[in-house]
Amino acid sequence: MGKYSWSKLMFLTMLIMVLALAACGGGSSEETSEEEGSGDTGSEESTEEGSEEGSEEGSDDSASGDVYNYEDFNQTVSNDGEVSEGGTLNVGLTSDTPFEGTLNFNLYQGNPDFEVISLFDEPLMSMDEDFQYTNDGAMTYEVNEDDNTVTFTMQEGVTWHDGEPVTIDDYVYSYEVIGHPEYPGIRGATDGFTLIEGYDEYKSGDAEEISGIEVEDEYTATFTYKELAPSLTAGGFWAYAMPEHHYEGVEIADMAEAPQTRENPLGMGPYKVDSITPGEAVVMSKYEDYWRGEPNLDGVELTVVSPSSIANALETGEVDVAINFPTDQYPDVEGMEGVEWLANIEGAYTYIGFKLGEWNEDEGRVDYKPEEMKMGDKELRRAMWHAMDNDAVGERFYNGLRWKATSLITPYHANWHDDSLEVPEYDPEKANQILDEAGYEDTDGDGFRETPDGEPLEINFASMSGGDTAEPLANYYIQSWKDIGLNVQLTNGRLIEFNTFYDMVENDDPEVDIYQGAWGVGSDVDPYGLYGPDVPFNYPRYATEESTQLMEEGNSPEAFDVEQRQEIYNEWQALMVEEMPVVPTLYRSYVVPVNERVANYSIELGYNEETLPYNWGVTETE
Repeated sequence: MGKYSWSKLMFLTMLIMVLALAACGGGSSEETSEEEGSGDTGSEESTEEGSEEGSEEGSDDSASGDVYNYEDFNQTVSNDGEVSEGGTLNVGLTSDTPFEGTLNFNLYQGNPDFEVISLFDEPLMSMDEDFQYTNDGAMTYEVNEDDNTVTFTMQEGVTWHDGEPVTIDDYVYSYEVIGHPEYPGIRGATDGFTLIEGYDEYKSGDAEEISGIEVEDEYTATFTYKELAPSLTAGGFWAYAMPEHHYEGVEIADMAEAPQTRENPLGMGPYKVDSITPGEAVVMSKYEDYWRGEPNLDGVELTVVSPSSIANALETGEVDVAINFPTDQYPDVEGMEGVEWLANIEGAYTYIGFKLGEWNEDEGRVDYKPEEMKMGDKELRRAMWHAMDNDAVGERFYNGLRWKATSLITPYHANWHDDSLEVPEYDPEKANQILDEAGYEDTDGDGFRETPDGEPLEINFASMSGGDTAEPLANYYIQSWKDIGLNVQLTNGRLIEFNTFYDMVENDDPEVDIYQGAWGVGSDVDPYGLYGPDVPFNYPRYATEESTQLMEEGNSPEAFDVEQRQEIYNEWQALMVEEMPVVPTLYRSYVVPVNERVANYSIELGYNEETLPYNWGVTETE
């Protein structure tokens, strides 16, 4: 389901694709298209969520003036009654569109598919609240730093839904599929794959197998890595098996469209698929031979429900749990009878990005050239940060369920986020002073400042169209900058449709000087996948030796020392405040409504067997 502990964690480990969560507005808590899937590593898997305003947050005239704090909500349902035998859990997947139907963790791309898969399949490894793999799953691991190897051991007695045993070959097979030259998916480019000896040769087609993977017996395999990196144990190891026997005879290039994926998907979770209405619904029954024990529920039925109808479906009892519930609707329905609201922090942040260079396609690297770019002056960027009152934005637009951001490492990574970081506070007088001292003056009396060279300064701001919040929020920032004498105008004079927006941002369109975006972060705290010098997702095109060195040190073998890694990332966070290639604006939380009859359901981070899906239940007979 996506929002139960370990699966949710895995979901946030992968990148998948840029999506319209919207930079500041955005849809449901995890609508990131998919980026986040399960498994590739950490922040590389993070995903840019569209500039905002996607589908979610409400307008600036919200029906409720109340301000909420996600920390005041429970993360686990309070229903502690005796669970009835059997019963069906009705799950509503909030979505404007059908799920695609690529129902395999190794092949899917969109978040809706992820949510469906997570009900009948599961990761082999669990995670703790600090996003580190534990040995509580169906597979354990042991790291040997002396020879750069990791030994994976599958438990005996774990079976696929057709009764066939899950073996170590099924785990190795997932690497062989994802690494294959004809693999049709989007995974396989992170440390968990590329650091394996022989993986690159296999990926390029120069080798028929991955030399660094050695199967010892039916349940054990040893992986040899070029080097061990901290990211491996924080989401880098791929966490999913793939049933090799189920795909026998299917070409890898055809797997995503094969009946084995779309019509008869096979998992190892507590519920097995009985029937699929393509794009609309999935009926699942309990798998009695589930390796942890027989599930409490008779089954789970998932139905796609539009955002405009999801609240009514909850109120009438048609839906027991709503995945991806639009957070902006919460203030209007918080008092709904028979529903308990859970909330937690989301692994994401919104930001204002400044174009500081271009992408060099030939070299596959950022061409950082601030001296040639309109926004290259740090003092100009600093003044713009001082002009934004993001405390007010969080309260006015999001009723407190989003709040002012300070660092590019979010409090979602609680042990890595530096909450002592000093950042520019909202202070228009200070902003004006900075601009005055930097030579930005209104020399022609038109109310707007010119550059220190006396040239007109017109700043083009790209912001995405979407929900009710998109336009008022963009206008708020434009007015804030106007109040300090900066002439900021919407690129093309209007909000920009999602696909066009990202075409412009990714291709470094000269009509984009600044833009409003959002990133979902992975399970690993490593920010390299967003700000490394050789990654296309480095949209501000920022790259300095100091930043790159810190990020590389943060994921080096020496950084297995947690305290040392924390020191490195604290230094990087401080550098980003000093350099300001982007200004973080808001952190996010999400809400999940659950019918009061549901027991043992949780969205807490970290492994807790009591709230795993096989223990879900209801406290009354349907």
